[in-house]
Amino acid sequence: MLKEEWAEKRQLVEAALQKELQKNPAVNETLAASMQYSLMAGGKRLRPVLLMAAAETVGGHGEDYLPMACAIEMIHTYSLIHDDLPAMDNDDYRRGKLTNHKVYGAGMATLAGDALLTMAFEVMLRQTGASAATVLAVVNEMSSAAGPYGMVGGQAIDLESENQQIDMKRLRQMHMGKTGALFRAAIRSGALLAGASADALTALTRYAEQFGLAFQITDDILDVTGDEATIGKPVGSDVRNHKSTYVTLTSLPEARRLAQEAVDEASAALAPFGGKAVFLRELVQYLVSRDQ
Repeated sequence: MLKEEWAEKRQLVEAALQKELQKNPAVNETLAASMQYSLMAGGKRLRPVLLMAAAETVGGHGEDYLPMACAIEMIHTYSLIHDDLPAMDNDDYRRGKLTNHKVYGAGMATLAGDALLTMAFEVMLRQTGASAATVLAVVNEMSSAAGPYGMVGGQAIDLESENQQIDMKRLRQMHMGKTGALFRAAIRSGALLAGASADALTALTRYAEQFGLAFQITDDILDVTGDEATIGKPVGSDVRNHKSTYVTLTSLPEARRLAQEAVDEASAALAPFGGKAVFLRELVQYLVSRDQ
């Protein structure tokens, strides 16, 4: 059930993303190719899927919010392009393919990321089926999550933390920004667009925060235990970059325990939604058993 519904939502997102790229292609052909290369490189499409699923959990139709779903995937893809750059993590592979800068050069890769980020806000403002006030609230949600208070702020902590050990409080702050902020924005945005009540929004926000934590801890575990061919990028990059992780600050068994604890708390937050939250519940439970 989970994988079938996930695949269905992912296909909707893939088609919508391709249409957005074709609707207003970049004036420079190399830039357009660079954007296409990373945006359409596959992946789980987890953030747009979460946005759609959150809307459905509170009674909406996820497909109605594809513009916002596409926008958050554009923001996520831009962050991956920039994160892989030589000045950041200097990674050679992403999703089993050469990273953008390895194909198009660091300069063009930087511009492709910039283009996807700015295009995302253009796409957001094409969202219909919600009031102007709601659309603006979601734009604010996403911009805050992507900027210095969220993802970019977390990336800055990450950059400064290389070659040194940080404490657990700082690690959580880093990942709440770098990884958790966009998950939180995706889920809250879907709920807001579908007219969630204040109580429902609070419950889904709790779910989102624990989902992000479970995802990141599992990511740290996979960097140690994963298979490069399966996860689509080199394993052990955290060790090579001398980064603190949930595994290095605790242990592999303790990291697994913390991941399961976060999954349990996320599942508990969904209790008010009963059967409407089956997809979200199964998705967070899948996290601790995933291999990519």
